[in-house]
Amino acid sequence: MEEKIRNIIKILTKQQKTLATMESCTGGGVSNAITNIEGASEILKFSAVTYSNEYKIKMGVNKDIIERYSVYSKETAIEMAHNIAQFTNSNYGIGITGKLNRVDKNNPFGADNVVFICIYDKDTNKDYLLEIEAIKKSRKENKDLVIENIMDKLLEII
Repeated sequence: MEEKIRNIIKILTKQQKTLATMESCTGGGVSNAITNIEGASEILKFSAVTYSNEYKIKMGVNKDIIERYSVYSKETAIEMAHNIAQFTNSNYGIGITGKLNRVDKNNPFGADNVVFICIYDKDTNKDYLLEIEAIKKSRKENKDLVIENIMDKLLEII
């Protein structure tokens, strides 16, 4: 995966483009993977880990979207991606929400093993959506699966 991220950093640096993330279930894993590679500061503007609904809302996610579709939905991932891109004036915003094989008593709606991802290209106003089944045994393996899929999609987009 490191080589993919190196390529992403190289391409975005050459294009003079940036990205920002609003992560929930990955707990900052995407930004961590990026910052493990030299040159990350050229492209990564900001990363927020918004584990709770309260902080998703404070970061601009519409409360009505969460109530209507659930915090675990593509609609919430879209809101996360759009808002983090706007907040940071980044070319790309990445929003990630979902459950990694667990029940959330505070948010009983949504599948217990699905992660919703939106990569928002602010320049073209286009959303790229991913829905990943968290089918691995451990949380770490599921996070790695999600991060790998995000990096593959980013390479495809840029």
